[in-house]
Amino acid sequence: MSNFAHTPRPSCSPWGAIQQADQLIPGAWLVSTATHGGILLSDERQAAMPDALRITEPAYEEACDWSLPILAFQDEFVASPSCRSSWITLARDIARCWHPDRFTGHTGEAVPENPSHILRSRAAYQLAIGKFCVTSAWGSWAEWVPDGKVGVMARKVTAVDHLGHASYDDEERYALVPKDRYDSSIGVNCLDDLDAEIIDKPTVR
Repeated sequence: MSNFAHTPRPSCSPWGAIQQADQLIPGAWLVSTATHGGILLSDERQAAMPDALRITEPAYEEACDWSLPILAFQDEFVASPSCRSSWITLARDIARCWHPDRFTGHTGEAVPENPSHILRSRAAYQLAIGKFCVTSAWGSWAEWVPDGKVGVMARKVTAVDHLGHASYDDEERYALVPKDRYDSSIGVNCLDDLDAEIIDKPTVR
């Protein structure tokens, strides 16, 4: 039996007007709006969240953050008839990939680099610090880009944060690179690795 109190249906959410709300476990509501949704926690639940999993506001959006309260109160969610058994596995996978530091801090389980998008991105940008990396690209549809080339603008990576987001300095470099050397699906493309031909800043439309 839960030690937490049932709470009234939430009247609002950070994502807009609530269209549907279901109390999954006492004090934890799954809500949806016209465009988004997530899990809203009561003040009591939010205060009980483990430090490693608690975010600032008691609103855990449906893309990634919803996994955190699922992990925090896993036993209650498993026992709740409102929850699907697959949620626990999915929550663990999402937290491992998108909140690897929080996952490790809570579970004590190390997250290998490959399963985590954030860890992969963080590692790639850490290796690129001090290098000029592509931040924008144009195909040969741009009048200044010849056939067989990709036009790119690059800036120097100065730092990377815990979520794998890079910071750059203000200097811009424009270059033409062989089309077969540029892969937009790779998170980090450094000019040094692309056989880049540095050019003057073009008229970019």
